[in-house]
Amino acid sequence: MKRALVLSLAVIFGLGIAVTAQSLSGTWTLGVDITTNNPPLSFADALDFSSSLTVIYEVGGWTFTSISVFDDTGWADQDFSATGSLGAWTFNSAVDFTPAGGFGSLDIGTSIALGGMTFGFDFTLAGGSVSLDLVGAGSTSLVDIEVTVSFGDQGVGCDLEWAGVTVDFGFPFCCADITGSLSFDCNGFAGICFNVDGIVVGNIPWLTLGAQLCFQSESKTLTLTPAFDFGADVCFDVYFDVASTGGAGPATVLNIGDITIDGIGLECEIGGVAFTAISFWGAPRFAGDFPGLLAGHGQQYWEAYQISTTDEGCCGPFGFDIAVYFDANSASLFDIALFEANMTLQIATQFEFGMGLEYDVVGGAQLWTIDFTVTW
Repeated sequence: MKRALVLSLAVIFGLGIAVTAQSLSGTWTLGVDITTNNPPLSFADALDFSSSLTVIYEVGGWTFTSISVFDDTGWADQDFSATGSLGAWTFNSAVDFTPAGGFGSLDIGTSIALGGMTFGFDFTLAGGSVSLDLVGAGSTSLVDIEVTVSFGDQGVGCDLEWAGVTVDFGFPFCCADITGSLSFDCNGFAGICFNVDGIVVGNIPWLTLGAQLCFQSESKTLTLTPAFDFGADVCFDVYFDVASTGGAGPATVLNIGDITIDGIGLECEIGGVAFTAISFWGAPRFAGDFPGLLAGHGQQYWEAYQISTTDEGCCGPFGFDIAVYFDANSASLFDIALFEANMTLQIATQFEFGMGLEYDVVGGAQLWTIDFTVTW
């Protein structure tokens, strides 16, 4: 019953504002993914459906938005928001409803600029707890400062128990630009840290250092962090990695070790067709982070080639790309392991259609996607 009530409100909101709207716009997106495995999945398991409806109403400097999300489980989420100004005050608010569980969260914020300073607050109600942040910020030509006072907790009960205060600042000192933060929590002084970036190392133009000096009640630390810039790539992209350890004094010194080349890439355009190639045999700089075409595929593939183009179709722009991936453990011709292809067609100004296919050379077709977007 609650679900039907909130859905009815969303529909009434969308239809009612159409009568008096000064500006009414929106977007409807639909995506269908069909997965096939060996042995075949059931239809319910193979089908992944997602859709969202966004309705935006603008009037008198205010914007009201309704976002409804649907998937193969049904009505998944409902959000409402409003932004605008009253005099010198700027307001923003958002309320989230979960159809399966009712109310999700409420957030209300406002700010005002007075005499070169900005003051504001942000109020949040979620999960049976409440929080309130009071913010003041300002700057001169040299000094920046921001003060945030936080109230609230994550427990049950709507109180405004004081949680802490943080002061962020920035100023020039000698030849460096200093940034930092001063913080207090329920136990008192939590610490103050000063940061500087871009410390130049003489005769090593590709190496700079960042330094962070932190003071706590019973300790002080200085941490050095190296940054590397090997210059702009020319024609080919070369992926470097530099090993470094330590740098947190007084316990350890900063040790910069081996420089390795993890891969190479190429991007160019030939007669309106874009060609992209990448080979990467190194470890990712971050867990699961691979560059270019290999991003999102983990460590399964080490090399990929792609051709793509965008041209005028019968009714609007037509885009197409196809990529082939190589796996060192593949038993197929040339170690080819995966094909990916995607196409988009702008049928009209308000309607775009798209389709994609993933084909595993060993396992067969893995994923077929169909989607379209309607904008008004």
